[in-house]
Amino acid sequence: MGSLYAAAASFLDARAHGGRWLLRIEDLDRPREVAGATAAILRTLEKFGFEWDGPVVRQFERIRHYEAALSNLERRDLTFSCSCSRLQLEDELRYPGTCRHGATPGVPCAIRLRIDPGYITFRDRVQGVYRQEVSSAVGDVVLKRRDQLFAYVLAVVVDDAAQEVTHVVRGADLLDNTPRQVYLQRLLGLSEPAYAHIPVLTEADGAKLAKSRRSVHLSAEAPLPQLVSVFSMLGLDPPSGLLSAAVHEAWEWARARWNVEKVPKRLHLCVNG
Repeated sequence: MGSLYAAAASFLDARAHGGRWLLRIEDLDRPREVAGATAAILRTLEKFGFEWDGPVVRQFERIRHYEAALSNLERRDLTFSCSCSRLQLEDELRYPGTCRHGATPGVPCAIRLRIDPGYITFRDRVQGVYRQEVSSAVGDVVLKRRDQLFAYVLAVVVDDAAQEVTHVVRGADLLDNTPRQVYLQRLLGLSEPAYAHIPVLTEADGAKLAKSRRSVHLSAEAPLPQLVSVFSMLGLDPPSGLLSAAVHEAWEWARARWNVEKVPKRLHLCVNG
């Protein structure tokens, strides 16, 4: 349900403004990918009436582009090797700069971006002005992991620019990640999309509706009641009669009424029942 909620918000925002809605499979962590998951995602989206523009982009096919961006930063001495393991850093609230002046020889290394002091500020279309001092909040950011997989923060910045993304609508659980992306966009000379971070769906106790025992599963065979529920959580106030409409009619009703200002301006939204 949380995934449907976020996808519906971005889809409606794109369609209401005459924009393209792009579909990207963020599958950098190939060893953890479940066989058949991508095909299942596409089938579910289709059954719920989503229509995307252009080809589906898969990140594992774009590694050379991430390598090029990383090389750009390395040539400018904006990165350094880091031999610290997760275990070594598990008690740290932020990366303490351990390897800034040299990593431990002979061990696998990650590549980190040097983060200089200074605030990143942007205006979120839902949450308002957001400001973060990235250096003190998270420290030097990993761009390529010790297992040689690229980090999300680099890949998503490169891909958003390549796909000419102008607006990003996603969950507020990524709000504090956004300043890192903006920092990287500015270093690489890339345009900055407009961001809208919608509330994360939670249970009554505040626990996130995750892809686990707390998940609210979708039924692709009966999409309409779930879509109407999502429209309600997005502040659209759907009438009960919408439950008897066709899926495409429900989407058209929602598109005509979409207004990001109606989305609750909160980080979390409790789902009842």
